[in-house]
Amino acid sequence: MTAAVGSGLMATASAAESTTITGVILGVGANETQRVVTWYSSADTAQKIQLAPTAEIVNGEFPASAVSFDAVGGANTSTTGFNRHATITNLRENTAYSYRVGAEGNWSSAYAFKTQDFEGDYDFLFFGDPQIGSSGDRLKDQAGWEETLKVATAANPNAELLVSGGDHVESANDEGQWTSFLAPDQLRQYPLVATIGNHDVGGKSYEQHHFTPNTDRTAPYYDNGNPAGTKSGGDYWFVYKDVLFIDINSNSYNPATGGGGDAAHVAYVTDVVNKHGAEAKWKVLVYHHSIYSPASHATDTDNKQRREDFTTAFSNLGIDMVLQGHDHSYSRSYSIKNGQKENPDEKPGAADVFPGPGGVIYVTANSASGSKYYDIKKPDSSGTGIRGNGPDPLDPGKYWYNSVQNQEHVRSYVKVQVRGDKLVLANVRSGTCAAPNAAVEEGLSCTNTAEGQPVGSIVDNVTVHPYHGDGQAIQVNVPNPAPGEFGWTIDGYNGLVDLGVAQERNGTYFEANGKINPILVSDSRRSLAPWSISASVGDFQDGDKKFAGSYLGWTPYVLDGGAGAEAGAPVLSSYDDQGKGLSVSSGLGAAVQGHPRGGAKLGADLDLKIPDSIAKGSYRTTLTITALSS
Repeated sequence: MTAAVGSGLMATASAAESTTITGVILGVGANETQRVVTWYSSADTAQKIQLAPTAEIVNGEFPASAVSFDAVGGANTSTTGFNRHATITNLRENTAYSYRVGAEGNWSSAYAFKTQDFEGDYDFLFFGDPQIGSSGDRLKDQAGWEETLKVATAANPNAELLVSGGDHVESANDEGQWTSFLAPDQLRQYPLVATIGNHDVGGKSYEQHHFTPNTDRTAPYYDNGNPAGTKSGGDYWFVYKDVLFIDINSNSYNPATGGGGDAAHVAYVTDVVNKHGAEAKWKVLVYHHSIYSPASHATDTDNKQRREDFTTAFSNLGIDMVLQGHDHSYSRSYSIKNGQKENPDEKPGAADVFPGPGGVIYVTANSASGSKYYDIKKPDSSGTGIRGNGPDPLDPGKYWYNSVQNQEHVRSYVKVQVRGDKLVLANVRSGTCAAPNAAVEEGLSCTNTAEGQPVGSIVDNVTVHPYHGDGQAIQVNVPNPAPGEFGWTIDGYNGLVDLGVAQERNGTYFEANGKINPILVSDSRRSLAPWSISASVGDFQDGDKKFAGSYLGWTPYVLDGGAGAEAGAPVLSSYDDQGKGLSVSSGLGAAVQGHPRGGAKLGADLDLKIPDSIAKGSYRTTLTITALSS
C-alpha cells in the first residue's frame, strides 16, 4: 500500500469545459465492505466514483467492467465550488482496488486501497490534533502531518483504519488549511475515521470534507451553540470487524448554548450499544474533548462536567476504550470505573492491565503534526473525586487518574492492535526534535534525544486484558469458592479457550479441537459427601450468525487426582450421533460418598464438528458450569 497508485493514473479531460476535482479523501463506511469518498468540484455537474480491481487496469485505463457509484452533494459554504460524496459498497475481502471520481472525459487521478480479511484481528492508527495552521506556519504544519502519516503507514502498512481525534485545522472555514490537511496521499489509500474538534466546528467545511456513516445530525448532536448556518458534525457509528466504533460531537454539550447536552450523547451511545453491541466484541468511543488528559485542558470546567456526565454511563455500557484529543499531549488512564480508579493497586505504567466489568481505558493523543504542544500540568489540591485533579497516591507528580503521561515536544501517534482476547496499545514517536516539527522550529524547547528516542521508538505500551474477554472460542465466568467448603474455581482472568481455525474434513464438515481451562475442585468438608461438576453450552454466535452448541462434544479427564475425583463420560458432537452434545448438561467429574478430602484438577478435550454449510465467522459461546453436592 505504501507504493499504491497515488496520482499515477490520469485520464484525459476536456480542456474547454473541464471540472477541477480537489480534496479527494477516503472515508470509512458502515462496515468493512464499504468506503465513503468525499471531494470538491469546481462545477455543479453529475459525478460519480468509478471502481475496479487494480489488477484489471491496463495502461491506466479502467476496464469496461468497472462499477460506478453516483455522487450527491451541494454548494460549498466556506469557499466557491461544490462538494460531492458517494459510498462504495459490496467490496470483496483481500482485494486491491483503484478508484477515481468525476465523470466521463473529466476524471480525477486514480487512487488505490486494499481490503483485507473481513474477520479476525487487525490494527488501526489513532492521530491527535493536526490543527493545521496553529503554529502560524501552515506549510510547516502540513510537513509534520505528512511525515507522521508517512512514518506510521510505512511501519504499519497493513493497518486498516486511520482514526482522528479532531481539530484537523486551526480555523474551521480556512480552505487553505484544509488543503494542507488533505495533502498526504495516505488519506486516499486508508479509510479515515473523522472526528470533529472545537476548531473544526465553526463552519460547514468539516462535513463537506468528511461524510460519515449512520450519522445523526439532529439538534442534540449537531447544534453547537454557533450562529445559524455554521453547524457541523453529528454523532455516528459503524462496525468494523470486531469493533463497534461510536464517534460523538463533544462540542455539543451545553443546553444553555443550544447544544443537546451530554445527556443526549449518553442516550445516543446507549441506543447504539443496545441495538448493535452484540455485533462486535469490542466497543470503542471516539470524541475530541479529553476528560482524562494531563495538560492545560485537564482542569477545564466543561471537561470536569463531562467526567461527571459520561463515566458511569460508559462503565455501565461496557465501553472498552475511549480515544480523545484536544490537549496536545499523551496520556493513558488507569482502568476507570464509574469515574474512579477501579483497582487502587494498579501500578503506574503497567504493561498489562486487567479491567474488571465496567473498567474503561481513556487515551489522549499528542499532536500528530507538531503544530502545537501543551505541557503537562502539576496536580492540584482538588483531590481524587470524579471532578478532581489531585495527585496520584502511587506517583504524586501526575494526576490520580493517569497511569502514563508524556510530553517531549515531538510528534507521535497511537497504534491499537485489535485481538480476540486483548487490545494492545502503543504510543509511537513519529518524529524527533528535528524538523518537520513546527512548534519547535518556532522556538519551543524539546526534550527528546534522537539517539535514545528515535522515530519509531515506543513512548508507552500496554496490553488490555478485559475480565470478560471475547474471542473465537469459549469464555468461562465463575465465582471463587468459600474457604473450607466444597467449591470449584477458574481464575476470572484466564485466557480464552481458543478452538482456533476449523479445518475442513472430507469435503463435508469442519472440525476444531481444544481444551477447556482446568477447573480446580476443593473439598475440605468433614461429611465427605458426594459431589459432581457438569457443564453445558448455548449456541455459538457471531453477530446475527449462529450454530447449535450441540455440535460441541468433549472427553473429560482428571489432571490431578484428589477429593475422590473421577472423570465423566465422553460426549460426542451431534454431528457424529445426532444427539444433543454439550447443549445439555454433561458430567465433567464426580466423587462418591466417603471420598478423601483434598483437591483435584479436571480437564476436558473439546471436539467441535459442524457442517460445511455454516457461514464464515468468528463464533463464541459460554460454558456454563454447575456444581452439585449434598
